[in-house]
Amino acid sequence: MTDSGIATRLPPLKLTVAIERFPIAGSFTIARGSRTEAVVVTASLSDGRRAGRGESVPYARYGETVEGVAAAVEAQGALLASGASRQALAGAMPPGAARNAIDCALWDYEAKLAGRRAWDMAGLPAPEPVPTCYTISLGTPETMEAAARNAAGRPILKVKLGGDGDPERMAAVRRGAPRARLVADANEAWTEANFARNAAACAEAGVELIEQPLPAGQDAALAAFSSLVPICADESAHTAESLAGLVGRYQAVNIKLDKTGGLTGAIAMAHAARALDLDIMVGCMVATSLAMAPAMLLAPLARWVDLDGPLLLARDRPDGLDYSAGRLHPPRPELWG
Repeated sequence: MTDSGIATRLPPLKLTVAIERFPIAGSFTIARGSRTEAVVVTASLSDGRRAGRGESVPYARYGETVEGVAAAVEAQGALLASGASRQALAGAMPPGAARNAIDCALWDYEAKLAGRRAWDMAGLPAPEPVPTCYTISLGTPETMEAAARNAAGRPILKVKLGGDGDPERMAAVRRGAPRARLVADANEAWTEANFARNAAACAEAGVELIEQPLPAGQDAALAAFSSLVPICADESAHTAESLAGLVGRYQAVNIKLDKTGGLTGAIAMAHAARALDLDIMVGCMVATSLAMAPAMLLAPLARWVDLDGPLLLARDRPDGLDYSAGRLHPPRPELWG
């Protein structure tokens, strides 16, 4: 094992790939559309005695399909059967959902092989229970106010926005949850024309972070705007290498394992963000506790934790994460790591 937590040599591992579907409780709506189920790709690695698992979510926004990601994972069977490490995996695959599934499965397997928790192997502080965002889907001001009222007991609400009409939406959510902390996520739906009005409405509602207001590729325009609320990059921030160009335009970055290609890349991105004085949100796609568990290792480095995927599902995996009292608790070894 190296100082970076990467095993220099692993036994031959058998790879199994599965496509799994988990119904969403109701629907999940953002500026790009609605979904009623989470479709995930799971990688399992076994030496015949121990097994490690990792889960990823293919995302059409980045040109990924479920079938394409599953095929990309399966294509690494020979590499894994040769005893390849996560370092070798990073050299063989680009960042994205496919590499995430395998990388997290390797972390899980290596933790079981060593009889240690994954955070110890990574040289990170042990995660403690932390409050997590809970997402309010995009809708009319009336439906969002009702949803916020139903979730008002949760400590942090993440409000999905859509562009025009967002001041009314933010005001409605604040009426519904007058004491909750608020984060806003526009998913690239704002324009230069409505940025100032929407950002002012967020400030008035007491929002503490605005996530990806403008489309990725229009980051330069942010330098011309003044916002009382810090701006966080999501679709504009993928890996550690993408961060330097965001300085002076964003004040925070959303680190998601499906973008970085797994926990290995996410840890590197977190360290790079801190070196650039960028605050960190650790985020997720709508997925099960198996996808949230490795991301939770970044919670001690993050100012905002947004790992509510299982809370949005009608059912989770066995041995899922504990979300009691509005706080996310570390994963049990039976789940991951």
